[in-house]
Amino acid sequence: MTTKGVLLVNLGSPASTERGDVYQYLRQFLGDPRVIDYPVVKRKILVEAVIAPFRAGQSAEAYKKVWTDEGSPLIVTTERVQKLLGERLDLPVEIGMRYGEPTTESGVQALLARGVDEIFLIPLYPHYAMSSYETAVAHTQDVLDAVSPDTRLVIQPPFYNDPDYIDALIAVSEPYLEEEFDHMLFSYHGIPERHLKATDPSGCYCLQSDDCCQMKSPAHSFCYRHQCFETTRAFVEKMQLPEDKYSISFQSRLGSDPWLTPFTDKVLERLPSKNKKRLVVISPAFVADCLETIEELGMEGREDFLEAGGTDYRLVPCLNDHPTWIDLLERFVEDYLDEQLSY
Repeated sequence: MTTKGVLLVNLGSPASTERGDVYQYLRQFLGDPRVIDYPVVKRKILVEAVIAPFRAGQSAEAYKKVWTDEGSPLIVTTERVQKLLGERLDLPVEIGMRYGEPTTESGVQALLARGVDEIFLIPLYPHYAMSSYETAVAHTQDVLDAVSPDTRLVIQPPFYNDPDYIDALIAVSEPYLEEEFDHMLFSYHGIPERHLKATDPSGCYCLQSDDCCQMKSPAHSFCYRHQCFETTRAFVEKMQLPEDKYSISFQSRLGSDPWLTPFTDKVLERLPSKNKKRLVVISPAFVADCLETIEELGMEGREDFLEAGGTDYRLVPCLNDHPTWIDLLERFVEDYLDEQLSY
């Protein structure tokens, strides 16, 4: 009889806000070939000699702004989600981070120690991207291949257009939409354009036309940009937001290569001049608040918008441990169990 367990995997955080810990985290994160997809020697020199040393101090100061008495917001929230989901299931639930601690390896080993021989992996990313979803899946499989190759891995697909995911986004947003607002900005984590082309199975579809994301294509199963558009479309249709009352942007770019546009910081600077002075911001690509939402959007973004003439800036929190999110995770597990029973 198969013994099943659940593994939740997210991005991760530095061990502390000390510069050395942040440097090691950036070195591991940016050294991932699915994050910076350059040849190994070029990537190593770029990360270890240029980016990580330069950004470590700056990032450490940013992490200090969001760190809590309990530690990293991302880790603390994921641990709460683990506990809440575990209370609803008869299966063991463990967590792992792609970078930093607790590691994916420790999560896998904890499940194996409990006799699990089939793992249901839930990457905590709604959208497919090689630098998030894909690397989490590939790394977990690599870990299993190394320590327990007979253990089966079943993977939750991206859920960017799942109606219950959209309902969860709406549930956390509604309190911020009760008062009048001029505009709602959907800010997604940015990725380089070359990543879209790298994950395009046809090798010749993504970014080949202005409307490629609106046309039907098998490439959409792996297209982060299309999936971000679909999340937004489903949300605004259900909330009946008029077209002139929302827009999409992308944050957190790195380097000089072309990245998805428009850029969030530039949009925030422009909106007040278009009489969009009361703003609601949501970041659906993240399921737990972290540096990119708390500091980049909640602090820097707010300051940019208000300095440009905005008057009201409301940042919708991530799903975090909201009951609708725990409901959805529980449903994912139930669907997985039902599917296994049907074999």
